[in-house]
Amino acid sequence: MESRTTLAPGIAVSLGGSVRRIVAGNAGPMTGPGTNTYLIGGDEIAVVDPGPADPAHLAAIEAACDRPIRWILVTHTHRDHSPLAALLAARTGATLIGRRPPEDGRQDMGFRPEHEPLDGERLQLGAVAVTAIATPGHASNCVCYLVDGERLLLTGDHVLEGASPVILPPDGDMSAYLDSLAKLEAYAFDRIAPGHGAILERGKRALALLRAHRLSRENKVIRCLDARGAASVAELTGPVYDDVPTDRHAWAQYTLQAHLIKLAREGRVTERDGVWRLAAR
Repeated sequence: MESRTTLAPGIAVSLGGSVRRIVAGNAGPMTGPGTNTYLIGGDEIAVVDPGPADPAHLAAIEAACDRPIRWILVTHTHRDHSPLAALLAARTGATLIGRRPPEDGRQDMGFRPEHEPLDGERLQLGAVAVTAIATPGHASNCVCYLVDGERLLLTGDHVLEGASPVILPPDGDMSAYLDSLAKLEAYAFDRIAPGHGAILERGKRALALLRAHRLSRENKVIRCLDARGAASVAELTGPVYDDVPTDRHAWAQYTLQAHLIKLAREGRVTERDGVWRLAAR
């Protein structure tokens, strides 16, 4: 298991093979130790998720890249992952790769990719191959990147260390998220390099635990609705997330809403005027 000292901001840490990580200095309740930026390659470099618009983090990335930066890859366009991409591209001439931001008011709208990777597209960086995998759910434009030879999967916020990601409807979608978790099972990787936190050494186990957690939470939503008869999202948050610190309940409400939307699509719950009920059997 990684030492927490390897997650100190501004230091390029080797993850073995062709991959290094630099943590941005934006630690917080929703970002953990900070946003992870990954550097892939040898003679040429791909920078994955350059992070927030932080001059100190930009300097750390540039100091670590003693070879040309060819690509800047973005897993998604939430504002802790992509804002530095445009500036880094302007300074280096690197190609911006990622999917365009959805217009939900939560995105880095300044991210304008020169190339939007196809699902399963293989990107060749010298001797290093990277496969782009579309994984909508946390956000509709999420992409994971598999460093094939390293059997290392870079997940952005799709999979995190020590936490399950917030699903932010309407752009975030719980059904899509669970489908994307299942989809990743088919790929050949061992470790997961998340958008925040330490390397997950048992990557497939992490996927299984995360899926089980989400389905367990969904079952808890059903049980709480059954006990109450009818409730708003605000009324459900406390009992459904009684195992989560209350200072995170405002964020938990978004994921709760995503669960309810999924259940409504499946015909298991109904909503009227903001009040949710189990569907009549």
